[in-house]
Amino acid sequence: MKRNFLKYLCFVSIIIGLVVSCTNERDEESKPNILFILIDDLGKEWLSCYGAEDVMTPAIDELARSGMRFENAYSMPQCTPTRITILTGQYPWRNGWVNHYDVPRLGHGGRFDPEVNPSFGKNLRDAGYVTCIAGKWQINDFRLEPEATANAGFDEYCMWTGGENGGPSTKASQLRYWDPYIHTEDGSRTYEGQFGPDIYTDFIIDFMRENKDKPMMIYFPMCLTHGPLTTTPAEPDVPREEQHKAMVRYTDLILQRLVETLEELEIRDNTIIIWTTDNGTGGGQIGRMNGRYVRGGKMKLTENGVNAPFIVNCPGKVPEGVVSDALIDFTDMLPTLCELGGAEIDDHYIYDGYSFAPVILGKSEETERETIMALGGYFAMLKNDRITSAHGFRDRVIRDKDYKAYIDTSGQISEIIDFKSDFDETNNLINSSDEKIIAAKEKFQQVLYRLPKKDASPFYTQINGSFYDHPAGELNKAARNGKKAPNKSKPVSEEELQ
Repeated sequence: MKRNFLKYLCFVSIIIGLVVSCTNERDEESKPNILFILIDDLGKEWLSCYGAEDVMTPAIDELARSGMRFENAYSMPQCTPTRITILTGQYPWRNGWVNHYDVPRLGHGGRFDPEVNPSFGKNLRDAGYVTCIAGKWQINDFRLEPEATANAGFDEYCMWTGGENGGPSTKASQLRYWDPYIHTEDGSRTYEGQFGPDIYTDFIIDFMRENKDKPMMIYFPMCLTHGPLTTTPAEPDVPREEQHKAMVRYTDLILQRLVETLEELEIRDNTIIIWTTDNGTGGGQIGRMNGRYVRGGKMKLTENGVNAPFIVNCPGKVPEGVVSDALIDFTDMLPTLCELGGAEIDDHYIYDGYSFAPVILGKSEETERETIMALGGYFAMLKNDRITSAHGFRDRVIRDKDYKAYIDTSGQISEIIDFKSDFDETNNLINSSDEKIIAAKEKFQQVLYRLPKKDASPFYTQINGSFYDHPAGELNKAARNGKKAPNKSKPVSEEELQ
């Protein structure tokens, strides 16, 4: 009798194991792949699906036509604040990265610390995704932390190092396009005669081929179309005055390659593509859009600086041909990616974002938001050799679908703009007696009441190393002893604004 009972228990255990295994397999199969593409420095005025007239972007246009295009998606105005907002689901005033800071170039032990900050990469990896990142990082020094992206949640990585200061890599690491200096699990080196964006794209395609039967989360923060201006493999002889357009066109070709690969691997219908940019175009570029000329708005809080192109596409999952006016901003990326991937959000942290997965999947037309916000940029300050917010309260904008408030560094509303009728944002309605304007001002004031009076500084455990035991260039010299680097009013070169 006892022997028969043991056999019965063994049989039941096997059956339970098979059921659990099949359930896990079904769960893994039901997870959509996520391909999140973040372009560097590109505003709507350079995308024909948003009305650009100086360049054609057919692959991006098709992504928008057959998917969902957003009209009200707020990034932050510059690289570092945007990138860390995306990773953390927190506004810069909360995560501390209010200012721009190139960690490998400026040093001082600064870093994005995944031990004390949230990261969507960790969430999705913990949920069973194989994860990959390629392109631009800039918030850790790979010489001191070669596994920085892995620690932030990405299993495989192929990254431009960013311009490293000090040591033999100082000159080579400045190159992100031709002869790029790239970091992988094999270390950092120059790829002579090659074009960086091709290396990143090939790496992602190889990752797709190797993992096509698993749920994949791929983060592609591209180097294009950020300066310096360059030729591309598709247009090797393009004159300098046409190079920015050539870079935009090559960005479009890269998307085409990725979509074609997904189709070839027969996973296109289970891959949610999110395509957006980190901020507006650099101010040296002027594009014609919908009959008017638009100067690049990078580092500005005007719509051409922070109202990012944002497209989502997945046949059968994301509705086709939708233009959404739902309010979203980049704090929403972490909770949205987690909901799409069935990942739990670490409740040790406070988040500012709301998931807009129901909008993406066609289950709702609106998000939970009544307002969106953007802030951040220019250089941080060093105090006691640590990165510190250069402003007690950074100026910012708060917006709904009709009106926009500019908040100055004293924490006061200084302007109200009806941006739908005032494209150039020149007509300040702060003293208007119109009831709608008064109501909008009160609405924005209520948001302000809920914000801290002082912005946080970055949270990190400092790393010391020999790479920082040297004069770190003019920016670091200017930043010592509590000075900002550089001054806001001083013109800043593209090289400084990596």
